Parts: sequence; structure tokens; C-alpha cells
Amino acid sequence: MEKNLAQAKLQALQMQLNPHFLFNSLHSISALMHQNVEAADRMIARLSELLRAALAGSDTQEVTLREELDFVRRFLEIEQIRFGERLSVKMEIAPNTLDALVPNLILQPLVENAIRHGIEPRARPGRIELKSERANGVLALAVSDNGDGLVSGEQPVEGVGLSNTRARLRTLYGDEHSLKLCPRQGGGMLVRLTIPVRLRKNQTGLKPV
Repeated sequence: MEKNLAQAKLQALQMQLNPHFLFNSLHSISALMHQNVEAADRMIARLSELLRAALAGSDTQEVTLREELDFVRRFLEIEQIRFGERLSVKMEIAPNTLDALVPNLILQPLVENAIRHGIEPRARPGRIELKSERANGVLALAVSDNGDGLVSGEQPVEGVGLSNTRARLRTLYGDEHSLKLCPRQGGGMLVRLTIPVRLRKNQTGLKPV
């Protein structure tokens, strides 16, 4: 019963996240329609591909980091069409993290949040960085931007994406996870997520590592 309740809660959280993601993507397309119709048309095509990928995995609570990054890259393609040279992306992904399991769609809201607060408000070019590392049975993921960050003493405001992410992590990992937001050295913000390393194990369940 406890497992079924956790599954139902995760499905409810995903149902909340998916419309939020779709709304923001459509908003991006709407904004671009007044600037560059051809680019907006490319964004619609990319969004169609992205939604097909999201629907294909809608019943899957955990995917490999490799699969999650593939989805994030598609999302970033849409945002790079929108922002052009204003948005660059850097990924430092440790090879031994690619087969580790992560919650489905866990990185997309973190990347979206970094773009919204770190890239969108300013005219000059910005960069989003994604990193992963694995040590002592723990998988660490980081998403950062080089934007203006927070004014001294200001606390970050968490919207639907981040609050949903926290809720999903609590349901899946209990106290065996952390999600921290902090200023990035050199400016901007950093979100660091840690979860236990788990791998797929045939059809019998998950194998802790």
C-alpha cells in the first residue's frame, strides 16, 4: 500500500509538472513569433519531438542519466533557437554517471529555472553549465548559470518546478537526498542535487551501488 501511495503521488506531481513545462514552452514560441517566424517554426518542430519523448516516458519514474540528458538537450535546442548567441551550454558529465538512475524530468525544471533567472533578464550572453559526478555511492548533479545571482541577503524564490522537484525527491529517496540552491562562485546561481546511485538490475528491481 505504501508503494502504491508513493507511485500515485509521483504521478500526480508529474501531471503538475508537464502542463507547467508545456505552458512555458508555448510562451517561448509565442514570444518568438513576433521576432522571427522561421525560428518559431523550428521551435514548434522541436517542441513536437520533445513532447513525444515526454509522453513516451510518462509512466516511467526513473530513467538513466543518459536518457535524461538526451531530453534536456532537446529542451536546450528550443531555448537556443529563442536566445541565439545569448545562450551557450557547457556539460561536464562523468562517464561513470551515465547509467545511474535519476527521476524522470528532474533536470529540465532546474535548467529552465536557470535560463529564466540567469539568462533571460539580461541582454549580454550567458551560459548554463551541467555537471555530474559519482563517488561513494552518491550521484551529484549540478546546474548553474553565470547571471546576476541574488542581491545580498535575498532568498531564492521557488516556483512550481523547484517545489515539484523537492516533493518528488522526498517521495523517491526520503532523507537520502539533498537539493541546495546557493550563489555560484563568480556570479550567478548553482543548484546541486545528490541522490543515491542506483542502477537497473534486469527485471527484478534496482541495484544500489
